[in-house]
Amino acid sequence: MEFIDSRLLFSVSDHQTFESLSLEIFNYQVQNNEVYGRFVANLGIDIQSIQEHKNIPYLPIEFFKSQKIISGKSPAEAIFTSSGTSGMVQSQHLVTDVSVYVDSYRKAFQLFYGDIKEYALLALLPSYQEREGSSLIYMIDDLIGQSNQEKSGYFLYDHESLKNTMEDLQKNKIPTILIGVTYALLDFVEKHQINFPELTVMETGGMKGKRKEILRAELHKILCNGFGVNSIHSEYGMTELLSQAYSKGNGIFYCPPWMKVTVRDTNDPLSLLGHEQTGGINITDFANINSCSFIATQDLGKTYHNSSFEILGRFDNSDIRGCNLLVQS
Repeated sequence: MEFIDSRLLFSVSDHQTFESLSLEIFNYQVQNNEVYGRFVANLGIDIQSIQEHKNIPYLPIEFFKSQKIISGKSPAEAIFTSSGTSGMVQSQHLVTDVSVYVDSYRKAFQLFYGDIKEYALLALLPSYQEREGSSLIYMIDDLIGQSNQEKSGYFLYDHESLKNTMEDLQKNKIPTILIGVTYALLDFVEKHQINFPELTVMETGGMKGKRKEILRAELHKILCNGFGVNSIHSEYGMTELLSQAYSKGNGIFYCPPWMKVTVRDTNDPLSLLGHEQTGGINITDFANINSCSFIATQDLGKTYHNSSFEILGRFDNSDIRGCNLLVQS
């Protein structure tokens, strides 16, 4: 089967196009991704029977920790790795065409927020910045470079400089986004309080073992009070994906058109649930054309009729059911 033109991936404009492309990508990957092909074969699924997106099987995300998930023969241009405490096995995402990732996050940012050149982008991402292989840092590096504002940049632990920068940007009425790992944002507002209603605060990445997890509503209330904003935005992405979903408040996320979230039954991972039912999050990500576009994550959540979704937690057991369906060769 011929390689799919990556330019088609971001041309999705309606349900019919999404359905058609998802089936084309499934057939390409089942034939050109050794791991995914064996996974589907061991499920006993007749490939020809997959005629709708809802019937496509999802690869458990755990495979990124033990297998090389690649579609095609090209070597990796970049390897993105997950964060984790010492001794944990990291996921590895082998990316054979980084330009697809760049197109994905640039187009998604434009879709949800507009032209990056209009923003100052401030980053408070210590746990990501202090290690190699972060796909988030790759994205933020590029977006900071795309920004026309000289005050865009990283702040690591320099909270005083961050506070002064935000006050200066507010004074000069420059649209500003502050993206930060959750615990670092909490660290900041414990030391400094500002009142910057026009600021977009975007949290990502959780506590990273630095703090006790707290309920989203409580977290967002603390951050709203600390920054003087009405809502907290969120970015939902992961090492194993090349697309991001965004929330502009209340933890309700929306995907770009080339990404879709569905929910699976936790006891029967091949069965999908309807809207407003809690289950395991499955993600279709067309930008993963060169790895696997159909990923069963460890997150729990629910979808809604307007194509939005919510993350409610994670599986207690780190091993997703179904991993044993891959027979080692």
